[in-house]
Amino acid sequence: MPKDTSIRSVLIIGSGPIIIGQACEFDYAGSQAALSLKEEGITVSIINSNPATIMTDKVIGDHVYLRPLTVDSIEVILQEHIDSPDLPKIDAVLPTMGGQTALNLCVEASERGVWEKYGVKVIGVDVAAIEKTENRECFRQLMVDIGVGVAPSKIANSFLEGKEAAQDIGYPLVIRPSYTLGGSGGGFVHKKEEFDAALKRGLEASPTHEVLVEKAVLGWKEYELELLRDSNDNVIIICSIENFDPMGIHTGDSITVAPAMTLSDRCYQEMRNQAIKMMRAIGTFAGGCNVQFSVNPDNDDIIAIEINPRVSRSSALASKATGYPIAKIAAKLAIGYNLDEIENQITKTTSAYFEPTLDYVIVKVPRWNFDKFKGANKELGLQMKSVGEVMAIGRTFIEALQKACQSLEIGRAGLGADGRQNRNINEIMDGLEHASWNRLFLIKDAMTMGVPLESIRKVTKIDKWFLTQIQELVALEVELKRYSLNNIPQDFFMTLKQKGFSDIQIAWLLGNVTEDEVYDRRKALGINRVYKMVDTCAAEFPAQTPYYYSTFEEENESIPSDKKKVIVLGSGPNRIGQGIEFDYSCVHGLLAAKESGIEAIMINCNPETVSTDFNMADKLYFEPVFWEHVREIIELEKPMGVIVQLGGQTALKMAEKLSERGIKIIGTSFENMDIAEDRGRFSDLLKELEIPYPRYGVAENAEEAIVVANEVGYPVLVRPSYVLGGQGMSIVINDEDLEKAVVKLLGDLPGNRVLIDHFLDRAEEAESDSISDGEDVHIVGMMEHIEPAGIHSGDSFAVLPTFSLPEKVTAAMEEYSIKIAKALNVIGLLNIQFAIKDEKVYVIEANPRASRTVPFIAKAYDVPYINIAAKIMLGVAKLKDFTIVRKLKGYAIKEPVFSYDKFPEVAKELGPEMKSTGEAIRFIKDLEDPYFRQLYKDKSMYLSK
Repeated sequence: MPKDTSIRSVLIIGSGPIIIGQACEFDYAGSQAALSLKEEGITVSIINSNPATIMTDKVIGDHVYLRPLTVDSIEVILQEHIDSPDLPKIDAVLPTMGGQTALNLCVEASERGVWEKYGVKVIGVDVAAIEKTENRECFRQLMVDIGVGVAPSKIANSFLEGKEAAQDIGYPLVIRPSYTLGGSGGGFVHKKEEFDAALKRGLEASPTHEVLVEKAVLGWKEYELELLRDSNDNVIIICSIENFDPMGIHTGDSITVAPAMTLSDRCYQEMRNQAIKMMRAIGTFAGGCNVQFSVNPDNDDIIAIEINPRVSRSSALASKATGYPIAKIAAKLAIGYNLDEIENQITKTTSAYFEPTLDYVIVKVPRWNFDKFKGANKELGLQMKSVGEVMAIGRTFIEALQKACQSLEIGRAGLGADGRQNRNINEIMDGLEHASWNRLFLIKDAMTMGVPLESIRKVTKIDKWFLTQIQELVALEVELKRYSLNNIPQDFFMTLKQKGFSDIQIAWLLGNVTEDEVYDRRKALGINRVYKMVDTCAAEFPAQTPYYYSTFEEENESIPSDKKKVIVLGSGPNRIGQGIEFDYSCVHGLLAAKESGIEAIMINCNPETVSTDFNMADKLYFEPVFWEHVREIIELEKPMGVIVQLGGQTALKMAEKLSERGIKIIGTSFENMDIAEDRGRFSDLLKELEIPYPRYGVAENAEEAIVVANEVGYPVLVRPSYVLGGQGMSIVINDEDLEKAVVKLLGDLPGNRVLIDHFLDRAEEAESDSISDGEDVHIVGMMEHIEPAGIHSGDSFAVLPTFSLPEKVTAAMEEYSIKIAKALNVIGLLNIQFAIKDEKVYVIEANPRASRTVPFIAKAYDVPYINIAAKIMLGVAKLKDFTIVRKLKGYAIKEPVFSYDKFPEVAKELGPEMKSTGEAIRFIKDLEDPYFRQLYKDKSMYLSK
């Protein structure tokens, strides 16, 4: 069936601010869907309250509504499209791209009769299907009816029903609340004494106060299938995904592998059949679906865990893993096309009605941020706790696993062999039994210390095949230690590289050699990294997409062009302090380069983001943003330069190495960035410019710190140099607390220096963002924080433009911004943080890079600031070439959003270390707004040390 021509205008519901359990994979899906519908000549409107994402940018939607995600907001938009002659009436709504938030909102609007009232058709899913899949009892009953196995379970709406269910089923149990996301409110109950508290939490978490009490199949294997179905009832399986971690850990917190590695063909065929049966049973709709199964490792019995009738966290991963753009195709299916009528996006010559075949392995490893949540329960379970993830591609599982470890940004050079292993056998065995963020590394440590594989399997329930693969690394390490760098046989060196060992790991294992020496020896032996294309069809048809991963073989498939080109370094996995706003900046960097006729090359390893969509860059390298990988891509591509300003601290950390090797950094030079990062040099500069700054000192141990603190005066702010998101910062008020803080910091970050600043108690805080082209400086925006100094800028409510600062203060902020931009010879972006006390303006820090706030200001003022900055960095334009017109009426408030519900045991106090996971934008007409007045009243409440 060709497309439904009655649909001319579609509303896409976004997923709102980033929270744990619902991150930028939905921004990726929503962006893809919007572009897919626009290709069909359909007008796309987007509602989403998240200012940091590319989805809410003018390059994605025709009409973007940055409004709270409520039914009232939707009604206002639908009415506006009826009343305004310039806007087309909205014909349909697509709610499957915005995670659980969008689905729940769609159901609520349906119950309130909104879609019916405005004549809007729900596409991509059936409202009845949402009910069948989200209501745990309906889902269980449906599975029983169609003959698909489920775990024994009972539904409960009260304490009494819950206790009866537990008595009938027996322990261990799992509690699953209805209509929640990321496992919120769910959990395991191993014994009777824990049941009451777990049941209460589950009943409270469910919006309908309903939970499923289910027999826990702990230790079973867990799998997911990604499906697509068209209105002709054709169903295809895009990808099978296997969890490395067995049942008991939320899939968002599990290491996952695609395609499934340890699944027998018989079991896979049975799973396929059941998944197709399930998708057909939940309703008549065309779109994407994610199904989760559990398999008993003893006899291959299969039970269904759940089905999500929307794109999911895993479908972003599956899209990147296979090169099959699930959201893009799902959007076309939603408007009526059948699979065989859509062009295959990769080959351009075959149809989309095919199942991808992979000749490589994908590994996803989650990224946690427990260091931000003091006192959090770090054990992994049914509630998702990770804040981001990395994906790696290799020819084998073990190569991909090591590349994933290099991508995580936790200072690891691969899976172990980097001097950071744990040697405490009691801690290791406890960590294997109680899984946390580091269990993968502890498995390797246990093997290195000689713990038998069978003992590890018994305690972790991880499939023996995976453990054998890791054990092979230990054997290779033992063998490597027999050699010195100059007598390693060429074939053995090749094996090490094929198993994912980085040069720095090899150097560490050999001892007394450097990474560069290993690199040079490898090159001398002719062992070079080659690049393979991700082509979805195992090279059966020629692919047209420039999407690559590296491995060690003979043939290189990435042929560099002789065009002028630039590499954009991405920001790696999402984490607190470095989130989706840097992906937004990277996408604009790519677009600016392409618009300027320069080939745009992207390097990044985050599967959730738009920057790693194969349609965004001219060439995408899905690789770790890790020195060895970046270096070899640069050697192959020979770009005119590398952009490090847009990828947050991840990219910035490479600036020094690039600079040392004479590789051009596009925009501000490394030397000038280093002045801003180095507290001593930066303070000397401020002194020279006659700009006030808080008194400070530098210490290398606790004794020095106490002397410095007494000189600058308490309270003091203690922090390590070169960090992002306030990592390790604290405010201390006496010698005793200072000593503890310094000892802890130097223990966590050995070899670092500690900065001690006088803390301006009860000061106001503000920040400015600006763009400089080396001659002129344009102030992008100045924001005033509602909370006082001492709360990290990422956790503060901030108002654009400033609302209470006297004119002489804002004039000083502007003057200092221009002075610093010129003194540092900034080419591109600059963010400056200020503290204001008694109307005196102090500069706290300056960051010559894209900040967390530029995307927010760009949305609020409706000016493409990053695009402008990128063109200036590339040297193709000057500020005077742009006409900048700000379009904000009233004020815009940046609202931080926290994910504390995942850590009920953590205190909600705020301080200099950032804790928010995302943000929303809210527009107000004036300062009489009741919402703003309440915020202003509560402003100091959560301030802590």
